[in-house]
Amino acid sequence: MRTLTLRGGARVAVVPAEWCDAFGVVTHGRVQLELRDGEPGPVLGRDAGFWLRGTGVRALRNPGRRTARVRIVTPRATTGTRQSTHPYASHPMIEDDMNSTNDTGAVAGPASGQTGHTHRFRRLAATGSVATLAAVAATTLAAALALAVGVDFEVPDGGETIPLSGFAVVTGSFSVVGSLIAAVLLRWSARPAARFVWTAVSLTAISLIPPFLSGANAATITALLGLHLVAATVMIPTLARSLHTRTN
Repeated sequence: MRTLTLRGGARVAVVPAEWCDAFGVVTHGRVQLELRDGEPGPVLGRDAGFWLRGTGVRALRNPGRRTARVRIVTPRATTGTRQSTHPYASHPMIEDDMNSTNDTGAVAGPASGQTGHTHRFRRLAATGSVATLAAVAATTLAAALALAVGVDFEVPDGGETIPLSGFAVVTGSFSVVGSLIAAVLLRWSARPAARFVWTAVSLTAISLIPPFLSGANAATITALLGLHLVAATVMIPTLARSLHTRTN
């Protein structure tokens, strides 16, 4: 028998040969199963047991900040017990088997976990930067086309006209904020993509309210609403896809 220790945020890849017929029991903290397609799987709490043979689980993650530990019973320790290929199931620890084996330790700490997190954060940052530039370009171009067809973008309060540079700055700023939200969810959420989409869509809906309160004419209000949606259409799907994709 051996003990796998996962420090906060750590991730360890599942090597099929090491888990063949082995049975794991979470003895401390929480452990999340990472599925074959990279999607986050169920989170197992204390005393939950699981087999990994034939399940397609490709990694174990610690989704929290507290250290998690998994006792892994070797095939010799599980002789005579019924085996299952179900990826997770609650199961009491087999004290007699565990007490009759030697306990060895394996630690997945910041070195292994941090490498994966760093790679994902770098990829998310690169994707967010490209998406931000694309959103700025698309919004500025759309605003220029609106000006060309007669939209004045004049806000009655102060009688000022919104310049093209203003659209670029505002779009860039909010796109960066969206990327930061995605990074926070990638670090702390078990389902970052779904939570990001929900958060981003909600914020986009809220952002559609100010144009109606600006006192501008109907053409300007319509154009402002369209520009908000242009930026959201570029940023939200791009960042969501990046959050969906996990690295090995």
